[in-house]
Amino acid sequence: MAYLGKKLITLIMTLFLVSAAAFLAFQIIPGDVVTSILGTEATPEREEQLREELGFNDPPVMRYLHWVGGLLRGDLGTSYRYSKNMNERMPVSELIGDKLPVTLWLAALSTVLIIVISLPLGVLWAKSRSHAVDAALGVVTQTAMAVPSFFLGILVTYCFGVVLKLFTPGKYVSYRQSFSGFLGYLIFPALSIAIPKIAMTARFLRNSMLTELGADYVRTACGKGCSQRRVMYGHVLRNALMPVVTFLGMIISEIVAGSIVIEQVFGLPGIGRLLISSISNRDFPVVEILILYITSAVILVYFLVDILYRVIDPRISEK
Repeated sequence: MAYLGKKLITLIMTLFLVSAAAFLAFQIIPGDVVTSILGTEATPEREEQLREELGFNDPPVMRYLHWVGGLLRGDLGTSYRYSKNMNERMPVSELIGDKLPVTLWLAALSTVLIIVISLPLGVLWAKSRSHAVDAALGVVTQTAMAVPSFFLGILVTYCFGVVLKLFTPGKYVSYRQSFSGFLGYLIFPALSIAIPKIAMTARFLRNSMLTELGADYVRTACGKGCSQRRVMYGHVLRNALMPVVTFLGMIISEIVAGSIVIEQVFGLPGIGRLLISSISNRDFPVVEILILYITSAVILVYFLVDILYRVIDPRISEK
C-alpha cells in the first residue's frame, strides 16, 4: 500500500507540473489566438467580445486556477476551433472521447501482436544453434527496424489492401457503425506499428538471454542436474525479461500516446491526428488535455512495468 501511495503522489505531482508547464507555454507562445480564430479582418469590437468570452482578459493565474478547477469537476473546457453549431463550441471531452477509443484499440492490438510474436521469437532465436537461422533472423529483424513507419504502412496497404484485398484502403469503419469491421480495419495499421517493434523486442530478448546463458548461476544449475528446459525457462528467461519489460514499457507508452504517422497513412481519426491539427490551429484547450492524456498514459504504463518487476522477481523490495 505504501508503494501504491508513493506512485499515486508521484502521478499527481507530475500531472500538476505538466499542466502548469503546458498552460504557461501557451501563454508565452507568439501569436494571437483571437486573430487566428476570427481572421485579420475582424472588427476590434468582435475581437474584444471573443477575448472576454474565452477569458483572455483575466490574469493568467486566475485562468489556470479556473482551468484546473474545471478539470477537477470533470469539465475539460471547450474547443476554440470545433463547434457543434454556429452558437455552441464543442466540449473537449466530446471531441477527445470520440477519437480516444481509436487510439486505445490500435495500441491494444499493436501491443498484443508485439508480445505474442516477439517473445516466442526471441526465445527460439536464443535457443537456435543454427548459424543460417541466426543470420536469416538477423537480416530480417535489422531490415524491419530500418524501414520507416510511413513506408511500412504503405507496403502493408499495398500488399493486404490492393493485392490481397483483405481491406479497402482509406475506407475506415467507425466503431459506432460496426465494431467487428472497426477491429478488422485496425489490424493492418496495428501490424504496421508492430512489425519494427517485434523485430526490436525479439533481438533485445535474444541478446539478453545470451548474456544470461553465460552467467555463473547457469553453470551451477546445470552442474546440479537441472534440465535444460528448467534452466532456460525457470532461470535464464526470468532474469532476461527484466530489461525487456523496461524496453516494452517504452514501446507501449509510445504507442498509447498516439501513432501519428500510421494514423495519417491509414486515415484513422485518432488522438495523433487530433493533436497535430489542434497545434496547427492553436486550439490550446484541446492540446493541453492531450498533453495531460499522454503524460498520464506514460506514467500508467511505467507503473504497470514496476508491478511486473515484482511479479517476475519477488526479491525486489519496496523502496
